[in-house]
This record gives sequence, structure tokens and C-alpha cells, in this order.
Amino acid sequence: MKPAVRIAELAEQIRDHQFRYYVLDDPQISDGEYDTLWNELLELEAKHPELKLPDSPTEHVGGGFSTSFETIAHQEKMMSLDNVFDEEEFRTWSDRVIKDAGTESIKWLTELKIDGLAINLLYENGRLVRALTRGNGSAGEDVTLNVRTIQGIPHQLFGGNLPGLVEVRGEVFFPNKLFEELNAGLVESGKAPFANPRNAAAGSLRQKDPKVTASRPLRMLVHGVGAIEGMNFSSQSDAYTHLATWGLPTSTRYRVLDSVDEVLAFINEYQHHRHDLEHEIDGIVVKVDDRALQDRLGSTSRAPRWAIAFKYPPEEVTTKLLEIRVNVGRTGRVTPYAFLEPVRVAGSTVSSATLHNSDEVRRKGVLIGDTVVLRKAGDVIPEIIGPVVSARTGSEFAFVMPSNCPECGFSLRQMSDGDVDLRCPNSRSCPAQLRERLYYLGSRAALDIDVLGYEAAQALLVDGLLTDESELFSLSLQDLTSSAFFTKKDGSLSAIAERFIAALDDAKSRPLWRVIVALSIRHVGPTAAQALATRFGSLERISNATVIELADVDGVGSIIAESVVEWFEEEWHRNIVKKWANAGVIMEQGEEELLPQTLAGMSIVVTGSLLHFNRDEATAAIVARGGKASGSVSKKTAYVVVGEAPGSKYDKAIELGVPVLDEAGFERLLAQE
Repeated sequence: MKPAVRIAELAEQIRDHQFRYYVLDDPQISDGEYDTLWNELLELEAKHPELKLPDSPTEHVGGGFSTSFETIAHQEKMMSLDNVFDEEEFRTWSDRVIKDAGTESIKWLTELKIDGLAINLLYENGRLVRALTRGNGSAGEDVTLNVRTIQGIPHQLFGGNLPGLVEVRGEVFFPNKLFEELNAGLVESGKAPFANPRNAAAGSLRQKDPKVTASRPLRMLVHGVGAIEGMNFSSQSDAYTHLATWGLPTSTRYRVLDSVDEVLAFINEYQHHRHDLEHEIDGIVVKVDDRALQDRLGSTSRAPRWAIAFKYPPEEVTTKLLEIRVNVGRTGRVTPYAFLEPVRVAGSTVSSATLHNSDEVRRKGVLIGDTVVLRKAGDVIPEIIGPVVSARTGSEFAFVMPSNCPECGFSLRQMSDGDVDLRCPNSRSCPAQLRERLYYLGSRAALDIDVLGYEAAQALLVDGLLTDESELFSLSLQDLTSSAFFTKKDGSLSAIAERFIAALDDAKSRPLWRVIVALSIRHVGPTAAQALATRFGSLERISNATVIELADVDGVGSIIAESVVEWFEEEWHRNIVKKWANAGVIMEQGEEELLPQTLAGMSIVVTGSLLHFNRDEATAAIVARGGKASGSVSKKTAYVVVGEAPGSKYDKAIELGVPVLDEAGFERLLAQE
């Protein structure tokens, strides 16, 4: 081998090994092997000083890697995408494409629009030689060293038939779960947290020291090809197949569809399940799959005519955190929440958001007076992601958790070891706890009592009709005449009053498990309640059971068992049960509810929307037959029941080889004897 070729080869190998050792902490060879390469390069440079490279590793300290962010031109322009925001706009675009193409037989490649940072990777003869940000589209910043630290991006492509040169376009992102861990660590170390995963990705990639980038769990997925020499692809999907074969990280979630209606169904599916993904998305990208047709359609000065981004309504906005207040839940838990300057997000105006507990406030790093990033995922309660630190003026201040209940004045305390939450111990007469318990027992999760919502619960207590929930089922129409909520302006009873009394009477015959849920025993939700009702058959037997007997029930365990025993040790709790029973509430499992335990020992996951079951009904059906309704898929899962738009749990089932049932299969499983 000629000395010039060998010197260049050794220099490249040594730089790569230095990078792996000093930046990635992942050496691929022993110190002795490295020294051999180093000494060979030194000897060749001494014999042929005229061939020594200007940037030879022998002239630099091994660990001195630094990113300069030099601006370098792309081989082929990185174009942006035009956007549409609703079905009408999308159909207008697709009609124009069909007209310009002269055919309706177009295959549409649809893929997730990752909310990250666009990147352009240049490979020459299969080797990664440069990575640039999008920049202005014509040129971007050189972040090669930092990109080489990202897990999943190959430094060398593998396989045969590699092009001499290829630009691979993709998106660098921060996985959601790992983003939360990063922010928690930043706050703990006294540093400002990132406002969202996209900012975290951008901030992590734009570090002068690649070792910092290496410590951040960035990922990348490819979404296109720029310049290419030595080969061509027949379609976008064909390109993705080749890129995956070469070892590049490609998404498995894209689809090639035959009609505009199918594309719109795909868009709708992921709009409802966008937060089930491992990364943030802000829409769907739709492309003409055929590359020859792409070339015919061409582009404007900034965007291709053959692709469009369907952007979802924004679910992240910024607003002012005016105050942090606390509310008291039905089990006494005191929860801080943010009182915000009203802002419209995801179709509704939001003025408050949950903050869970004081530890969460500290973890998020928010201060009263901050400008904060707010997210509302579908129907989920709005939550604050984090502060916009750059907007701080110095007038912001930290939240201090109150020491007394804001509703009854009792001193707040942690009720048990390991409980991170502060609670109000005045469970019997705290107005907030009473109101929340009444509201909850009337909800669909418990006894599903018509009319008994938040306003009705408040009226029953404020107007003195109830002092606690024990007298609820003893209420009469005559009792309701003293409450403005249940009467007309002339003082006569309203139709609401009659509906309420009828609903109370109807609720007396609810299944035993719903009665158990309605008691608001801490930790006892529908799944544990159904398991207890099935095993013991009556509330009396449950109340007399020991911790060991209760914990032995599948789906219960020691924490729930201890909570049940503690609840029944309170005399006023037993009085609730006694008065409900005297009023006619059924306290035993009906014989018709004792179903064959055909699903005993099985863990079953339900995902997606079912036609004949809501989530609570599907859970009830599984537990009533002895099964466990689980929220996550594992190798121990017996079945995954898949409805419409199932999301990531379906993908996990396929990956693990777990049997999948559609709704009809689920109904057949339930019907087994």
C-alpha cells in the first residue's frame, strides 16, 4: 500500500478510535492495539514528512474534540414543506396533485411528522463524512461530531450496492420518557429545565462539547434522500427499504395508501393516538410515493409540490403562571394546581393545569410568574411541561406548599411512610373531601347516579341536606324542597329533583363492586373492587377479612389490603355502610353476577376503541371472569384486544408475539364456559 494511502487510512482510524474512547466511552480496541496504530503512523510521518496531513491526530491532544458549527452548503437543497390544517385544505392540495399528474392512480406515502430537529447526513462510499442542520435550506451548521454520538446512526453503512454519495435526511428527536428523566436531573442539579422535547433535542445537538451530546439519549429517524450518485430509487418507499437495509434508522409506522380517503383515515388515527408514541409529532407528512412522478410535479422555490404536511391543531402554547393554588381530593390528598392566564389550546380555553404534588413543582422547575409551556393532549387534563427560562424577569418566586388545609384548617401531614403527598386528616368533615366524595360516587366510575354532579354535591352540603354521604340514599323529595338547586323560582320542585330521587333508587341495585368503589377507600379502584366482590361476595365478609386474606386476592396485594382494613376500622365508615344497607343498597354479589372464572390467571390488555364496550365495561367483563385487566403489554400477557386506532400497545403485541383479538374474538373469549 502506498504510504500516502496508508497515512490517510491510519489517521482516519485513529481519529475514530479517539472519538469512541474520549467522547462515547465505548472503545472498540485495546490500548495495545491503539498504540500499534499510533506508532505506525508516527513512523510513516517521520519517513515521509511531506505526506503528513495538516490535521494529523499526532498534532492534537486525543480528547480535544469540539464542534465549531461551521456553515457548509448542502449537496442538494433541503426544502421545507407547505402546510394544510384541515380536510378541506388537504383535499384541495390532493386534487391539484392529481390534476397535475394526469392520473388518479397515485400511491400516497404517509408518515409521522416528528417534532424534532431536521438533519442532513452525507455518506461517501458508505462512510459518514458530514452532518449538517437544515439551516436556511441551502447551507447548514456542521454538527458531525455531535451526530456521531447518537445511538442508531451508523458511521459506516453496510450491505452491498452502496451509492458513491448519498444525502440522508431525517429528524433528530428526544424520546418522551427520557426527556422527563433529563429535566428531572437538570432541576435536581440546579439547572434550568428544557421547555419541551424539541428544545431538548436542539439544545443537546448544539453543544460545543460532543461528550455532552453523547450523554443525552437522542435518537433519529430518516424521512428522505437528497443528492445521490450511483443509483436511483423507484419510489419513496423503495428508498426507505434500501436505507433500512443499509442500517439507517427508519420508521415502521409509514404506510403507502391508494386513496385520499385512506390518507385522511391515517391522519385521523394518529391525531387521536399521537401521545401513545415514543416521540412527539405535530402532524402527518403525505408524499407522492413514485419518484418519477415527484420529478414531474417539481417544486416551488421553497417546497416540493408532491408533498404536504398536515399539521394538527397546536397542543402546546405559552401562557403566564399567575398563581399556584391547592385543592383537596376525596381521600384528603392536597394537590397543587396552576392558575393561568387563560389561553386557547387544542380547541378549548384553559385557565388551570395540574401540578400533581410539590415534588412535581420542583421537578418541573416552575416559578410563580413564569411564562410556561402548556400542553393539552386530547381530552386529558392540561399540564405544564416547563418554564420558558429566557422570559424570566427576576420577579418570579418559588411556590411554598401550605401547612394547613385551605378548606377546614387542619394541619396537613403525610399519612404513612413513603407517601409523598400531604393529606388533610379531617376526612369525616372536611368540606372539600365531602364534596369530592359525593361527586365521585355519582360518577360513571362508581354508582353512575344521574344529576349527582359537582354542583349537586355542593348544593346538598351547603344547603344542609347532608353532613356526610351516609344519609344520601335516605333523601326524599320533601328533603329537596329546601335547596334552590332542586327547586324552581316559585319554590316548587323541579324535574331535576324527581330525576335525582329516581336515580338514587336505581343506584341501590348496582353491582357490589360499584358500591365498593363508591366508598372512596384509598387505592381501591374498579379492578380491585371487582376482584374483592368476586372473591368475598359481600361487603360484610370484606369488612371482616384480615389483611392476609385480602392481600391473597389476585389484583389486590398488601397495600390495598391494608387500606381496606384501615377504612373499616373507622366507626363512621361502618356507619355509612349500615345506613346505605338500611336504605336498600344491595351489599352482596348477586348470583347472576357470579360468572365462570374462565379467564383466571390471564392478563389481558385492551387497546383502541371497541364498538360494544367502553374501557370500564371491558375491564369489568375481564375481572368478572377471573382475569386481570392490565394496562401494559409484556411476554406474560395472554391476549391483547384491539379496537379501532389501537396505538403502540398493538405494535408491542406484534413485536412480542402476543395473541391479538379483535372485538368479535374478545366476545367469543368472554362467552367461553
